Amino acid sequence: MIPYDENNVFAKILRGEIPCNVIDENDEALAFADVNPQAPNHVLIIPKGAYVSFADFSERATSTEIVKLVKLIGKVARELGLQESGYRLLANHGEDAHQEVPHFHVHLCGGRPLGALLSARTP
Repeated sequence: MIPYDENNVFAKILRGEIPCNVIDENDEALAFADVNPQAPNHVLIIPKGAYVSFADFSERATSTEIVKLVKLIGKVARELGLQESGYRLLANHGEDAHQEVPHFHVHLCGGRPLGALLSARTP
């Protein structure tokens, strides 16, 4: 597992060292606009605790942290009006999945047809 880096960009956002466009938040999670959006609606939702990946989060987070993160994801999708047309949730874990920031985060993308999840390329 990748070790947690206290100086990753999301940790800096949570500490207020880097600004972000907050969409919504609660006491356990933060939702903010992606600075390099891949869809008309592209929001990152992160736990406020120091977790590297979904595996790490699901193992070490409290039930309250897990529930609050999941509830915030649903709330943001509703607030953005994506319930009817649909949206995609994506969380990358590790090098093969191209995880760029070692802080667990969920991408919520929507607002246009997103196409296939993965390309048909062979390994």
